[in-house]
Amino acid sequence: MDYRHLELLREISARGTLAAVAEATHRSPSAVSQQLRAAEKEWGVRLVERFSRSVRLTPEGELLASGAEVISEHMAALTARLDARRGAPAGTVVIGTLPSAGEALLPGLIDRLRGTQIRLELDDFDLAEADFGARAHDADIVIAHSVSGSAPAGTEQLESTVIGEEPLVVALPAEHPMASVEAIGPQEAVMMDWIGVPEGYPFDTVLHACEARTGQPVQRRLRLRDNRLVEALVVAGVGPALLPGFTTRHREGMVLRPLTGVRSSRRILALSRPDRRARLVVRTVLELLTEVTAELVVPVDQPE
Repeated sequence: MDYRHLELLREISARGTLAAVAEATHRSPSAVSQQLRAAEKEWGVRLVERFSRSVRLTPEGELLASGAEVISEHMAALTARLDARRGAPAGTVVIGTLPSAGEALLPGLIDRLRGTQIRLELDDFDLAEADFGARAHDADIVIAHSVSGSAPAGTEQLESTVIGEEPLVVALPAEHPMASVEAIGPQEAVMMDWIGVPEGYPFDTVLHACEARTGQPVQRRLRLRDNRLVEALVVAGVGPALLPGFTTRHREGMVLRPLTGVRSSRRILALSRPDRRARLVVRTVLELLTEVTAELVVPVDQPE
C-alpha cells in the first residue's frame, strides 16, 4: 500500500477539487489525476465521484482517507519520540496568523527562538471566523481568534489550544462626547456611530451583544478590516471602534476605554491538525506562544 495515495485521498477530502489539491501540493492537475487513477488501480475500487462542481470520496475512499489520518498521527508521534531522544527540537514550523495577533505574538516568539534549531515560515490573513479551519491544511499552527469563547465553526476536527485571552478596548476620538467617561457600556454603545468590521468577523458579535442587551440597534457607519486604518480614522474624528488591546497604540487624538456589560475579550487560539500537533517542534512553539501571551499588557487611558 502506497502511503502517498492515502495522503492524496486526505487532501481530496479536505479541499474538494483536484485543482485545489494540485495547487496546494504544487503539481499539475493531470499529475494529481494520474496519481488518483494509480490508487484506484492498486486498490481495485472507485475512490472519488463527481458532486456538484467538485468531487467527493466514495465510501471506500473515505475509509482509506481516515486511515491516512491515523497513520499520519502515528508517524508524527514516532518522529516526536526520535526528536526527544536526539535532544533539542529542530525543524521548520509553518505558522499562519491573523495580523493583529501576529503583531502581538511573533516578535516575542522570534526572540525566544534565537539560537535554537527551530525555523519559522509565516503567512498572514484576515478572515471571517468560520474560515480559519481551512487554513490548517497548509500550516502547522493557525493563530485564530474567537469572541464567543468557543473554537470557530469548522475546526471540530482540529486540535485547539487557548494561548491567551485579549481584552478588547474602545478607541474614541479625543473630542468625542463619550471620551470623558470611565468605561463604555451597552447603553453608551447604542448612542454612538461606530467604525465596525465586516459581518461575520468576531468583533461584530460584541456590538450585537450590546444590541441584545439594550434592545436597540448599534449604528455602524463604516465596516473595515485593517486595524491601523481604523486607528487613523478614529484619530481623524470619524467615530469610535473596537480594537485589540495588546496591539492598539496610544496615539495623540485618540483615547482608550474598557467596554463593560458584555463579553469584551477574544480568545487567541492555536489550531492544528492532530498529526502536525504531535511533532515535538510544533508543541515547543505552542508553549513559547503561550509564554509570550502571558507577558502582554493592555493599555487603557484614564479620563481626565
